[in-house]
Amino acid sequence: MIEKKPKILVVDDQKINIHILVNLLAANYRIIVAESGRQALKMAQSEPSIDMILLDVMMPEMDGFEVCKRLKANETTKDIPVIFITGKGQEIDEIKGLEAGAVDYLTKPFSPTILSARLRIHLSMANQKQLLEKEVSLRTGELLKTQDALRKAMGNLLTITVGQGVYWLQVPEVGLRILCGCPGEVVKLLMRKGLNSPAVKDGISFETGPNAILLSDLLVQNGRFANLAEFPVLQMLYRQGMAIPGHPNNSGRKPILIGSADQVKSQLEYIHRGNYGLLSMEEILASGIDQKTAEIIMRIKLKFAFGQIREPSAFLETIVVDKMPVEICKGVFVQRIDFNKFRFTYRGESADIDLNLPNKVLYTSPYPLPYHRVQRYYFAVIHTGEGDGWDTERPSMGSVIMFQGRIYLIDAAPGVLNTLNALGIDISEVEGIFHTHAHDDHFAGLPDLIRTDRRIKYYATPLIRASVARKFAALMSIEVDKFGQFFDIHDLKFDTWNRLGGLEVMPIYSPHPVETNLFMFRALDGTGYKTYAHWADISSFEVLDKMAGEGEADVPMDFIERVKKAYLHPADLKKLDIGGGLIHGSALDFLNDPSKRLILSHFARRLTTKEMEIGSETSLGAIDILIPGEQDHRRQRAFYALKDLFPETSDDDIRMLLNGHIKEYNAGTIISRHDENSSVVEMIVTGRVLYLNAEHGVNNHLGFGSFIGLRQILDDGIMDNGTYRAASHTATILIPSILFRIFLETNGILEKLAGRLEKIRFLRGTWLFGEQTSFSFLNTLSQSLSSVWLPDKAFVNIEDESCLWLIKKGRIMMRDTSGELLETLNPNAFFGEHRHFRTVDIRWSFQASGECILIRIPWCMILDAPIVLWKLLEVTEKRLRLSSVTI
Repeated sequence: MIEKKPKILVVDDQKINIHILVNLLAANYRIIVAESGRQALKMAQSEPSIDMILLDVMMPEMDGFEVCKRLKANETTKDIPVIFITGKGQEIDEIKGLEAGAVDYLTKPFSPTILSARLRIHLSMANQKQLLEKEVSLRTGELLKTQDALRKAMGNLLTITVGQGVYWLQVPEVGLRILCGCPGEVVKLLMRKGLNSPAVKDGISFETGPNAILLSDLLVQNGRFANLAEFPVLQMLYRQGMAIPGHPNNSGRKPILIGSADQVKSQLEYIHRGNYGLLSMEEILASGIDQKTAEIIMRIKLKFAFGQIREPSAFLETIVVDKMPVEICKGVFVQRIDFNKFRFTYRGESADIDLNLPNKVLYTSPYPLPYHRVQRYYFAVIHTGEGDGWDTERPSMGSVIMFQGRIYLIDAAPGVLNTLNALGIDISEVEGIFHTHAHDDHFAGLPDLIRTDRRIKYYATPLIRASVARKFAALMSIEVDKFGQFFDIHDLKFDTWNRLGGLEVMPIYSPHPVETNLFMFRALDGTGYKTYAHWADISSFEVLDKMAGEGEADVPMDFIERVKKAYLHPADLKKLDIGGGLIHGSALDFLNDPSKRLILSHFARRLTTKEMEIGSETSLGAIDILIPGEQDHRRQRAFYALKDLFPETSDDDIRMLLNGHIKEYNAGTIISRHDENSSVVEMIVTGRVLYLNAEHGVNNHLGFGSFIGLRQILDDGIMDNGTYRAASHTATILIPSILFRIFLETNGILEKLAGRLEKIRFLRGTWLFGEQTSFSFLNTLSQSLSSVWLPDKAFVNIEDESCLWLIKKGRIMMRDTSGELLETLNPNAFFGEHRHFRTVDIRWSFQASGECILIRIPWCMILDAPIVLWKLLEVTEKRLRLSSVTI
């Protein structure tokens, strides 16, 4: 193979100089010639593979210095070596030539030998440079391939399903770990997946976990809070160490909240309230606390807050996400691609996250709970949770008070409905809740308590209620006074026995970062009072003693001593928090407690030997009976329910109905099939029952007071032939069908009830009214319904109607002000709720598609049904977001 000669471009305006160079170099090089600077520039770009340029300086129009500068400024010619050959021999000229980019500078007359030597040297150097550049290019390419393989191995944009509606997305290359969706107890789900796991760095133990949270566009999905970022943020700040001074994970990087502007704003305020509760003396005084005590409470609050109440922005970063991509960090971008759907991108790759929950699908519980059959006693305590907010095996600390057949909760931990279902208690059986404070492991289950058709009684001191209501309002983006729309508020007085019928309760103030009251309960039997003390989230004596002092910021010693004395108040049964740390108690403080029995709770570890000598442990469903009693409380409650349903009948007739056998069903048992005939009607008195009809897509929950088998005494067409299945351990009273029919006929209510049952059947088949609504509520509601027939293409006149609309037949097209279709509403759907909840003037229109039959429900009939209001708020929020209307 013949090696090609190097190609040299000779540039000179004097032909004699060109002739000399051509004759000198032609034997060893391929020579091409340019007689001007412009011609040289053109040839350098068009001629392939020029290896060297010999350039004169003194030329007309454009001198050699300018030609060299332009050659070096051009991407295609900048690497061609240039040697000046010129008669300008002064030092300043040589410097100018080299600064222009030449590799050498020869003056005329030159030595042919020196020129040949210089050419060989510079051509060799140019060849070596090209070889090096090629080698670098090859190695760079290999390195890039290795980096791409490494990135794939690292799992950039890897998405892991944590639970229903919750995902983990990571970009390890930039140290980004995103928790997508954060319902209650999500930290426990992460721990179970090994995503929050123990680690050690520089001799310091801590946990791994996310450092960013993607919020749902919807606060509430299928009746559950979708955004509860308090515990995930606490895990990042303290258990991961991102906010601990000197911790190896404290790099100055803050946890990031990502989401819509309104959800980011509400989460910041909710976390702020979760950290501190009431924020000022003014708020404390407004709850009725006297000036002196308010000052002490504020000092305690500041002790826990290390002297300062800080805004969430001090320890959190926020990113508002919308349709345009926004950078999270180091080239990772996120954007909203649809309602509650997001796309993350990094280095040309992408991953999509959908935070929408399917209809009737609930967020995943971190632990399965065994079913229990709980007996009813006169005065007893059912233990519903012994863990803390980090325990992956047990629900958070809580109890159920059972008194004269009534059920009361102490606190509402996340997943409280799952806990009640495991115990065979339906939410319809719950009389009220005694609330200790607003931390999420005692607060996040409040929405579950709204899932009934009546307002559950809310018991707390005004101080604690003010703290809880503000956090609830911040989370929901509603006014604080709206809290009373969802709960029947009953304020209690501190340090006083508040009488609730035969049950008495005394709240006791307890120092904590947020306002907290403990509860002492008592009831009388033949031997005197029996007492139960529930000490949730107490502080250790060591922490209390460190607060005491005589300084302006200190807590008076006598106040601390009163708190410690109250902690040690004797009780027949005392359940106490021994979680340890800055804001929890210590079992050693109760070594000499005079109570008859201590139960240690609120921890996620093994007890020490010393702790086991101090107190007992218990488990979900265990019962401590304080006063046994001999009454059948289920029949008593059933009596009052039937009396409310049939007020025109005599007490004797009601007792006649309730004289039947009480039948118990295990969880999962089919009580009645759609194709079965029975000789009895069953009234649910405990537990939870599923009403199923796959053909019509019905899957609803029924509770206390609902009937099974009414079709046995009425025409088959009156009621759906659905299937009834026990969702928990359940009990029903069996009423012979013949007896029930005679009862209805004798009292003249058979035909009236039959007419209502057709409406009840329709209501029970809807999502809005079919779940957790009692027969009594639906019976009352059915009497207020009216029908409207609507022809095809006609519009519904909603402006002059103070009602909610249900679709019984046909379809309704929901449009915005421009006529764009927002949603097609099918039978059993509803509309018009925005006119009650709206905060802006919304001009949606509703048009019939085909003939329609609509049902009107007056607002006054549903305003006191929390589960209905809750569902309406959920749908209103979603529709407003879909139509881009700001709430």
